[in-house]
Amino acid sequence: MTDQDRYGLNLSTASSVAAEAYRDGIDLLLSAWTGAAEAFDRSIAADPEFALSHIARARIHTFYQQGDIARKKAALARELVARNGSERERSHVETLALAVEGRIPAALASALTHIEVWPRDAVVMSLPLGAFGLFAFSGMADHDQARVDLCERFAQHYGEDWWFLTYHGWSLTENGAVARGRAITERALAMRRANANAVHALLHAMFEDGSLADADALVTQWLPSYERTGILHGHIAWHQALGALEHGDASRALAIYADVLKPTVTSAPPINAISDEASLLWRLAAYGHAVPEDLWAEADAFAQKCFPKSSIPFADVHMALFAAATRNHAALEARLAVIEQRLAEGKLAAGPVVPQICRAVGAFAERDYPACVRHLEPVLDDVVRIGGSHAQREIIEDTFIVALMRGGEPARARGLLDRRLLRRPSPRDRSWLAAAIA
Repeated sequence: MTDQDRYGLNLSTASSVAAEAYRDGIDLLLSAWTGAAEAFDRSIAADPEFALSHIARARIHTFYQQGDIARKKAALARELVARNGSERERSHVETLALAVEGRIPAALASALTHIEVWPRDAVVMSLPLGAFGLFAFSGMADHDQARVDLCERFAQHYGEDWWFLTYHGWSLTENGAVARGRAITERALAMRRANANAVHALLHAMFEDGSLADADALVTQWLPSYERTGILHGHIAWHQALGALEHGDASRALAIYADVLKPTVTSAPPINAISDEASLLWRLAAYGHAVPEDLWAEADAFAQKCFPKSSIPFADVHMALFAAATRNHAALEARLAVIEQRLAEGKLAAGPVVPQICRAVGAFAERDYPACVRHLEPVLDDVVRIGGSHAQREIIEDTFIVALMRGGEPARARGLLDRRLLRRPSPRDRSWLAAAIA
């Protein structure tokens, strides 16, 4: 009898041990749980010719920016699947290999073509989804809607599957259907508590609907069950720090940073680590709280090792925060020069919003608030193009609002705050609104 994955797709391995370890690894991968890499390693040990375990292992290497070994494993997977794999597995490997190689447009096109034929290939289906998925990093302005459309088109193929519900719910939340998204995500978490992706998605829903107490309680109750090496451990704690900042509790936010997020303690993948560190420290400073210079210096040194060159816009924007906060004008100008060259060559899918954000945060750090406003105002509607989640991108709008208030334009800040408070209750926004009115 042919082994299958949990979605009923055949696996080209003669080893039941390899198949079982692969199934375990995929569930751990789809739930952002610890042990996925080890499961794929067990599968490879049981059947070194099984291509799907090699390409899955390569994907985990990419999370941690282990590019050389990831590409080697992708190349091996291509070779193995060409000899031993089915048509579905060859397409699966090729799609993931393109993603491993950072070829985002090609990987996205391949993924969308693949799931038309094999809609229950959850690993390929997962690639366009999420805040760091292929849609989010495509430069599209409507990637939130694209994720909803994708999920709703293929929902009939998944039913009450805990992984699919997690991402369907989160996609709805990010696209503004927060109540429906939260309800679906809560169903997913009830089905599998060992699902960091569901907790993460639920925290986003709670951020959007203003349920700060619910979010704080969820993190406090759930996080101890998740190992600190879990891929989302630090980011889930980051959400709790955001809640603390909503109430003006800088001491608690800094304590969370010191315990979980700072470079010497984090086990997060580089993109998670540097974005969480930069955005939390920037928020603290922008909201008027003191941030020790050594925290910025330590985090910046770590980030420079992770992203020494311009890469995806989401990373570049956070690297700009580091450069601006540490007054490293040379680093900011050097990164800007590369970004603008890519823009001029038509190689920056996200467009002018990327260099404009970089210029704006540089101006903000120099307290040139009118210049910050001038740089950001024309591109505010395009910030979505950098990818990430709404909660992560809100830092740019926050910077704009603070620049308006400090630059002598409280009436314009009031208008933005009024609209945000209609969308979600926020103690911080209410306090800012009161200050703007005063």
